[in-house]
Amino acid sequence: MKRVLNIGFIGLILSILFVPNVKATMQQGLMKLGFFNPKLDESTLSANSQNSNPETAEPANYTMNLIDEKGNKVSLEDLKGKVVFINFWATWCGPCIAEMPSIQKLHDKFKDNKDIVFVILEAEGNKTKATKFMENRKLNLPLYYPAGDFPAEFFRGSLPTTVILDKQGNIAHITEGMSDYSGQDIVDFLNNVIAMEP
Repeated sequence: MKRVLNIGFIGLILSILFVPNVKATMQQGLMKLGFFNPKLDESTLSANSQNSNPETAEPANYTMNLIDEKGNKVSLEDLKGKVVFINFWATWCGPCIAEMPSIQKLHDKFKDNKDIVFVILEAEGNKTKATKFMENRKLNLPLYYPAGDFPAEFFRGSLPTTVILDKQGNIAHITEGMSDYSGQDIVDFLNNVIAMEP
């Protein structure tokens, strides 16, 4: 009996380590317990997005080109004047899978707000796998794919990574790694960014 329990325990550990869906389920449980909340710092928002002398401040000029689900080319320049929530993810990434339902909840809260755009960016550009992933999990997030390099300030290779840009294109927030985006704190943070004048 002890041997069977040991084998079962080892099997569970290996599943958590190597099977993305099992790992994601475990991580979602931890998120529900209050772990993995984004570190939202209003002082960072003030420093990055509200320059001390707005008359001389230049808006950020990051370059990133994307392709949306319909094949249209989109650039960050096209999105200026809106708050942009960018999530870099991949279908094989357990932490990405774990946080995706919380991003869906956040998106649902802002889906009628014209001042914010959600860019769910499948980092490898695999449209078939990304579309199937969304369909299988009954998610309706707006998918985008890369059409060039990512700014190093946004993405340093860690999946998932979430970047929030203010209306001028300045970085208001970055989280590297999994986070729970279903809480009121992120809603309040985004509303504060939306309320800022471009």
